[in-house]
Amino acid sequence: MTNPIWFDPTLCLIGDRWLPAPDTLDLRNPSDGSTLCAIARGGPAEIDAAVTAAQTARDGAWGAMTALDRGRILARLGQLIETRIEDLARIEALDVGKPLTQARADAQALARYMEFYAGAADKLHGQTIPYLDGYTVYTLREPHGVTGHIVPWNYPMQIIGRSVGAALATGNACVLKPAEEACLTALAFAHLAQEAGLPPGALNVVPGLGAEAGAALAAHPGIQHLSFTGSVATGARVQAAAARNVVPVTLELGGKSPQIVFDDADLDAALPFLVNAGIQNAGQTCSAASRILVQRGVYDRLRRAMAQAYADLTVGPALSDPRVGPLISARQQALVQGCLDQGRDLVIAAQGQIRADAPKTGAYVRPTLFADVPPDHPLAQQEIFGPVQVLIPFDGEDDAVAIANGTDYGLVAGIWTRDGARQMRLAKRIRSGQVFINNYGAGGGVELPFGGTGKSGHGREKGFEALYAFTQLKTVAAFHG
Repeated sequence: MTNPIWFDPTLCLIGDRWLPAPDTLDLRNPSDGSTLCAIARGGPAEIDAAVTAAQTARDGAWGAMTALDRGRILARLGQLIETRIEDLARIEALDVGKPLTQARADAQALARYMEFYAGAADKLHGQTIPYLDGYTVYTLREPHGVTGHIVPWNYPMQIIGRSVGAALATGNACVLKPAEEACLTALAFAHLAQEAGLPPGALNVVPGLGAEAGAALAAHPGIQHLSFTGSVATGARVQAAAARNVVPVTLELGGKSPQIVFDDADLDAALPFLVNAGIQNAGQTCSAASRILVQRGVYDRLRRAMAQAYADLTVGPALSDPRVGPLISARQQALVQGCLDQGRDLVIAAQGQIRADAPKTGAYVRPTLFADVPPDHPLAQQEIFGPVQVLIPFDGEDDAVAIANGTDYGLVAGIWTRDGARQMRLAKRIRSGQVFINNYGAGGGVELPFGGTGKSGHGREKGFEALYAFTQLKTVAAFHG
């Protein structure tokens, strides 16, 4: 097998130079536990140099570039990504443990983000405001300046696309700190960005530990905006660090998303969405539909159908393109197994199977479906981040809403019903950043604003809305008599 890593992963991109860090970290292949490669272990010094390089870019060629030219660079970058889809997919499969089909979809999404934000770069307009006689008042959308991006390990390419893509389109210079567990596609993206003609310093990438490089980035006084995707606990620390510099933060955190299935739903249409939304990326998805709320009239029928779907699931090494791959690490495997142990008092409706060819040293768990789960049970309240779903029966509309809104999270929800009035009522009543009716996820939806309420975070990424988050509004009032 040809090694798809065509670059040196032990280097950081700072300005126009690829530089070594003082130390390295070993990156593990979650499919078999082997050492995949060494990566740079950047720290506060590298972060400081990257912020300086970004500010130099803002003060120089990147800051002076027109929106049209920024868009053209992003368009070229999207085209270059398209030429490396297979390499990027294989890198992500090795790094994250993601089945090749899913990794390929993420690489294509990264290209699509560049395409979308390339086209949007020169479409972000201010307004004129009617005011007093003798005045002309208008608004300008201006970049924050230097933006920090702390990206997690579960969807590196997609989250780079939606945060870095929007920040670059609006003229910010970026410092990207990818997760230490999965940073290879971030480095690949940076190489392609250079090839596309992005000026030095407009994008800087510093791999390293969260407690070192990530903490330094969150607390750096030269950062004007932070974007963080990850756990609630880490997000709170990032926001606290940024608050000391009075820096705005976009937080995309956890989820415990419900899909609500009513008696009149088309169960055959719903079934693949219900299952896929729980097992995609081995359940390591903030928007995973880990709670399936089912009206009692169809509960037994849907339980049988989902149990059969789970029994047919197979788990194996990422490059063999299984339905479900390994978890990111042995640590995550232990965390998910601990959650499964909390369900010893529950009914297991079905489990998938780990394939015989899956190495014993890989981070595998059996996808598990629990039935008849009380809404207040820990498995119905806590984010598990593994291929685990719970079935919860409900009686009527009010009961469904109470259960759906009965966690600390509010990221995504799905509603399955043919009743149009009920669709509209529930879409308004459910506390969630996104609501999908008779579908779930809308095929990824690069164009669709994404973010949550409660402990799922605040601010919005994706779509045109993200451009507002990465700009600040200036009002100009000109008196001319």
